[in-house]
Amino acid sequence: MTACAIEGGSAGAAATAEPEAESGTEPDPKEPGAESGPEEYGAEPEPEGSGDPRKPAGADAPGLPGSAADEGGPEASSAAGGPAAPADGGPLPGGFTLTADGAYAARLTAAPGPPGERAWYPERWTLDGPEPYAVPLPLGQPEEPDAQVAPLADGRVLIRRRVADRQMFSLLYPTGPGTGELLLGAVECAEMTLLPPSPDGRCVYALSADEHRSSLWLVAGGAFGPEEVARIPGRCSGGAWLDRAGRLLALDRRAPGGGPVKAVAVDLGRGAEVTPLLQIAPGSDDRLLLADADSGLLLIRSDAPGHDRLGWGVLGSCLPVRFPECLRLADVAVTPFAVQPGQMLMPESCAVALRIDGAAGSWVGVWRPAGRRLHQFAAPLGWAPGAGYWSRDGVLRLPYANGATSCGVALLDAPQDVEPSSVTGRPSDAEGGTQPSAAVSAPAVCKPVPLGQAPLHRAARSD
Repeated sequence: MTACAIEGGSAGAAATAEPEAESGTEPDPKEPGAESGPEEYGAEPEPEGSGDPRKPAGADAPGLPGSAADEGGPEASSAAGGPAAPADGGPLPGGFTLTADGAYAARLTAAPGPPGERAWYPERWTLDGPEPYAVPLPLGQPEEPDAQVAPLADGRVLIRRRVADRQMFSLLYPTGPGTGELLLGAVECAEMTLLPPSPDGRCVYALSADEHRSSLWLVAGGAFGPEEVARIPGRCSGGAWLDRAGRLLALDRRAPGGGPVKAVAVDLGRGAEVTPLLQIAPGSDDRLLLADADSGLLLIRSDAPGHDRLGWGVLGSCLPVRFPECLRLADVAVTPFAVQPGQMLMPESCAVALRIDGAAGSWVGVWRPAGRRLHQFAAPLGWAPGAGYWSRDGVLRLPYANGATSCGVALLDAPQDVEPSSVTGRPSDAEGGTQPSAAVSAPAVCKPVPLGQAPLHRAARSD
């Protein structure tokens, strides 16, 4: 743990409480009528539209049964780790946010109390030591449930608070028995959303948008408090980093005059220059959900095939985006939240963790572009849906908290589902679009090449 003593900060009272697990879903288009065969679920066959989530190693309690997933679909999710209403009908908590290296996490949690009278406070998790542990960071008064938090690489936690039509930013850090606070400043803005922490671990950006333009703000890591670094025509949302240096940021943008949503790349090292990133079809909504800087693997959601589908491509590749059939499940929403790092020039071999939301709740999927199966596993009890990170050797770490464990991490080894050809070293089954694409590395700083500029019938083929 890094405890930062910052002069000029104010200390609040420390109140350690048993944290409660927070889970989340946000609206996201669902794929009605989608069908999936038993071969898409791993080793054990199941009826169409159902799965068999298995329990990951390290979980203290059984997760959700997969057989309940075919009873109906909930509101689907397009953003991993979003908030969901507590079971007692209380206010919405903040999401669970990890640093890029998985060393720290932060969330907004609640002290025990009667329903509707919960006191919310930030909490920082330390995950890079021999045992995970949580540090509560309460101040003199509870936080509002719409506050957002983000961890930094030095152990401090950024918090965004809305006060009337202003957004207030502070850094919180433990100071012995209390909590220190360093005020960073405020922005006159009614709505603002924190973006995922920068890969360098020092900076946090936030996005404000209306129908005509969007503003990108550096709210932590600057020299003089919150600073507007870019104004982008159109309404932007999303947010994914394309490189390790924290220079290339992908956003989903709708043009000022309306029209489809297209992912664009913002080069913060060149005056926030905006270039196209996804152009699958002229009228399709093409959103970037997740990117891996090592391999260049991109996870995409697009309606180019006729309805929203989850697909993948490679940054810098001229091959079209592919939409695997095994990711098209009935009555559930599938959203990627973590990609295995360190797979240089091997995007097809990266293990991808997916959050699966169904009528019974949320569970975990693991898939590789080179494979033809979506493996499903029960989540640990108290998992924050959409929260997790991969080690380089293919171990998925899922943070959770429940009545028995206030801060825990369940470990899940990525299953192997591809047998390489003895002649070429590539998957032996090249049918169905599962053959590797061109191995193109993701340049550290360059103008991203638009993906999928190919006829729609090619882009929409199934893997």
